[in-house]
Amino acid sequence: MSTRTMPSTGGYLGSQDLVIPFQTILNADWSRDARKRWIAAAVRTGPGWQVEVPCQVGDCADFVTALFSMPGPVLVGFDFPIGLPASYGQMTGFAGFIDALKMLGMADWADFFRVADKAAQVSLRRPFYPRLSSAEARQAHLLEGLGIGSIDELRRACERATAERRAACPLFWTLGGNQVGKAAIDGWQSVVQPAMRHGARLWPFEGSLASLALAGSPVIAETYPAEAYGHVGITFKPGMSKQRQDDRRTAAAGLSAWASLHGVVFSDDLSAQIANGFGVSKAGEDPFDALAGLLGMIEVLDGRRPEAPALHHPARQWEGWILGQRG
Repeated sequence: MSTRTMPSTGGYLGSQDLVIPFQTILNADWSRDARKRWIAAAVRTGPGWQVEVPCQVGDCADFVTALFSMPGPVLVGFDFPIGLPASYGQMTGFAGFIDALKMLGMADWADFFRVADKAAQVSLRRPFYPRLSSAEARQAHLLEGLGIGSIDELRRACERATAERRAACPLFWTLGGNQVGKAAIDGWQSVVQPAMRHGARLWPFEGSLASLALAGSPVIAETYPAEAYGHVGITFKPGMSKQRQDDRRTAAAGLSAWASLHGVVFSDDLSAQIANGFGVSKAGEDPFDALAGLLGMIEVLDGRRPEAPALHHPARQWEGWILGQRG
């Protein structure tokens, strides 16, 4: 893992107001269910962007291969955690997340991605729990099995509660509608590890976006659609739901003005999808979120939003960050 010092300006990683020279960007709304994996893409067109209608990811191996043949530099975002809580990572014996990810699921770490069925199975090398919904499962079982004092220690810094947002579900707790661990398991195995083996780089562990763009290989970053909503003119008021067509249509009413202001051009098919609220099915939330995350990436790449706060050990070494989220 690189130990270079990342440039920061005004307390942020990278330099705000700097246009970062990625040519192709993609953002995936990810799920273990292949039918719910959607990707949105944009290509730089001089000072602006051409954005296409989201489509399903399809075969993961083909998707990873395609990343290396697109006009570069390429930046791809995924809406699952990319990083480990430092309190856990520092117990593994690895130097950092990059080194750990190369070995997770293999050799002595073969059980890492096998979600524990019972509390007694939770351990350093099998940290995800529980596999199935159970009235008996408790977060205390997770803490006991990992030797951790509090559930907040199993959250990365970017997942902890602030004045603006609630705390996220910890990576290793895989019970409940807001759990993200199983998507991370699938995403790490299906796309992140294979892409790394082909030479992809991980932001922010290996540098700022500007420095990684110059390296030439595809760059992988963590995104979060709900974080991007307010950055690009998407507004869900109390009582609204992204699973409802009319609410998606209403929430996205400000997208056209945002796009016009910033030189972002939607394809005709995409404009029609936005106007239609991405269809009648509640599954329309998936391409909707893929698009929202992509537009949030444009805000960062065009210099209107910093990529991250200045990251120091352990966030840089273990935890990573959500692209565009302020500290």
